[in-house]
Amino acid sequence: MRFVPLLLIPALLIAAEPDWKTVDAESIDLLQRYLRIPSINPPADTRAAAELFKTELARVGIEAKLFEAGPKGQTNLVARLAGKDRAKKPLILMSHFDVVPVDRAAWRMDPFEGVIKDGAIWGRGALDMKGIGIMQLMAVLTMKKYEIVPDRDIVLFATCDEESGGDLGVRWMLKNHPEELEAEYVLDEGGFGTRDVLQKGKLVFGISVAEKQPAWLRIRAKGTAAHGSQPIPDNANMTLLRAIEKAMAAPPSGKAHPIIAEMLKTIGGAMDANKFTNAIQKNTLTLTTMKSGVGDPPRANVIPSTAEATLDCRLLPGVNAQEFISEIRARINDPRVTVELLTTIDDTPATSFTTPLFETLKRVIKKHHPGAEVTPMMVPYSTDSPKFRRKGLPAYGFTPMILTAPILATMHSDEERIPLDQFHIGMHMMFDVIRSEF
Repeated sequence: MRFVPLLLIPALLIAAEPDWKTVDAESIDLLQRYLRIPSINPPADTRAAAELFKTELARVGIEAKLFEAGPKGQTNLVARLAGKDRAKKPLILMSHFDVVPVDRAAWRMDPFEGVIKDGAIWGRGALDMKGIGIMQLMAVLTMKKYEIVPDRDIVLFATCDEESGGDLGVRWMLKNHPEELEAEYVLDEGGFGTRDVLQKGKLVFGISVAEKQPAWLRIRAKGTAAHGSQPIPDNANMTLLRAIEKAMAAPPSGKAHPIIAEMLKTIGGAMDANKFTNAIQKNTLTLTTMKSGVGDPPRANVIPSTAEATLDCRLLPGVNAQEFISEIRARINDPRVTVELLTTIDDTPATSFTTPLFETLKRVIKKHHPGAEVTPMMVPYSTDSPKFRRKGLPAYGFTPMILTAPILATMHSDEERIPLDQFHIGMHMMFDVIRSEF
């Protein structure tokens, strides 16, 4: 009978918990290398980022496919970890390689060095969303390394063009290689855990199931060019300012959206008042750019004949965007002013929060954070998830970290960072999700 325990040793090793100390150290090194790749969009040259992922996957025997979608290195990646039940459609773990530009002069350190300071890792893309991308990648690598077979196939999908709307990323892949993205669920960026954004002092984990519609507008005013020393009534700049003021005097959005109503029910009361909760509860308009003047640099003594501005409008799901824009034109009511829509509007239904995967996410969150309230949520910013939701796939935004309001505000800022302790916990949570049955 002495040989029996020896026969059991391989099974025991397979079932063993990963050596998290080693995995955590490897994940930090990998995230730093990833942050050092300046995959800025535009032009979204993501070849180096895709090669990094491909190389790490090859080390454990997983083949990654690269898909070049554009002439400037815009590259997407798909890799598959085979599961036990081939009758079940896969879970897609989706992230994006590309990051927004930086104002280097405004950063206190190099935004592409992956600096570790004050208990956080800093860099463009740390929060949006290279940190989550490494959580997903390391979860897959760890499963393969420890020979843990998931219940269903796990598809790792990283895109090149999320920050510009996904024309060369998700949209391109769905059009040209839809067979690679056949799935039952999608897990993306979006929701997060917090103690001070939704309700102060209460730990709430939001899993995003819906997001607002982006409607970017260009407002252009025409006037008469003249010498600045002689004021005139037909000044394009003044016409533009009045038009902006009228445009932003938007009426209230009306009754609470059903997802917001569910959030209020789950957290047991009103949400705290801040820019995030304000944004998810109503239609919003933000003045983002203004352009005017003659010459380079613009002359201070010349009244220009045209002036323009852009508004970043975010509309609640279900709001008719064309009607919203028509109302803006009616409020401005000036033949010298034009209002142009710069984005494609695709209203998207919310994902159900009664699926087996949603329940799995709740269980994993409560395992690592027993006191957390878990709620479906809406987010005010855009992700790639709606492109799958419009095809009927449940897509969830899952950022498995507890983030403070100041940390959350670093997204797209000059102090972008994520706490190291939350990065590690988040990676463990991602691992627990993909090894679960759902």
